Amino acid sequence: MSRFLLFFMVFFIVHCNANALDLGTALRQTYMSCVGIDDMLGDMKTMAGINTAVTGVGTVAGAGAVIAGIKKQNALFENLREIETSSENNFSGGDGFSVKRQVSFKPELKPQKRKILGNWRTGLLAVNTVTNVAGAIISTKNVNNVDLYDKIKDCINSVDVLQDAMMQARAENIDIAEANDIYDACSEYKYVDLSVVKKRAKGAQIFSIVGGGVGAAGVVTSQIANSSGGDKEKNLDTVSNVLAGGATVASGLATVFNAMQISAIKRIADVAQKCEVVLK
Repeated sequence: MSRFLLFFMVFFIVHCNANALDLGTALRQTYMSCVGIDDMLGDMKTMAGINTAVTGVGTVAGAGAVIAGIKKQNALFENLREIETSSENNFSGGDGFSVKRQVSFKPELKPQKRKILGNWRTGLLAVNTVTNVAGAIISTKNVNNVDLYDKIKDCINSVDVLQDAMMQARAENIDIAEANDIYDACSEYKYVDLSVVKKRAKGAQIFSIVGGGVGAAGVVTSQIANSSGGDKEKNLDTVSNVLAGGATVASGLATVFNAMQISAIKRIADVAQKCEVVLK
C-alpha cells in the first residue's frame, strides 16, 4: 500500500511538472494579464460618477417640474373658482337693470401665470428627459464593459497557472518569495463579485430608460395642457404632473444605483491596486 502511495505521489508531481509553466514564464503571464485592471476600473468609476451627477441633475429638474405643475394646477383651480364666483355675482335686478358686484381679480393675469408655470414644467421635464437619456447611454457602456470582465477572468486564470508553477519551483528548490507575494495579492480577484457591479449598472440603465420615456411623454402632455383650457387643461395637468413624478422617481433610483455601483467598483479597485503594486 505504501509503495502504491509513493508511486502515486511521484506520478502526480511528474504530471504537474510536465504541465506547469516555468516560474519566470508564469510570472510574465500574470503581469500581462493583471496589469491595467486598475486603470480600467478607474475609467469605469469615473463614468459611474459622471452618471451619478447627471441623473442627480435630472432628479432635481424632475422635482422642480412637479412643483411647477402643482402650482399651475392650483392657479387653474383658483381661476375657475373666481370665474364661477364672478358669474354668480353678475345678475339682473328686478327693475331690469343689470347689477354687478366688483370682484378683486384680473382674469387675464391668471392665464398668464398658468402659462409661465406650464412652460417651467415643460422645460424642467425636458431637462429631466435629456439627463435620463444621457444616463442610459453611460450606464450601457458600463454594463457592456466586456473588456474589463474578460481581463479580470484572464488574471484569475494566470494566477492559477502561477500557483502550479510555484509548486514546481518549490520542488526544484527555487526561491518563490516574490511569486508568493504576487499570488497572495492577485488571487483576491477570485473573491470579488463582478456581477454586483454589472447588476447595479444594469439597474441604473433600466431606470434611466424608464425615466427618459416617462419624461418625454410628460413633455408632450405638458405642452398640450399649456395650449388648452377648461376641463381638458385640468385633466392634462393632472397627467403631466403624474408623469413628472414618475420621471423624478426613476431618475432618483438611477442615481442610487449609480452611487451603489461606485461603491462596488471601489471594492474591486482595492484588490487591483494591491495586485499591481506587487507586480510592479
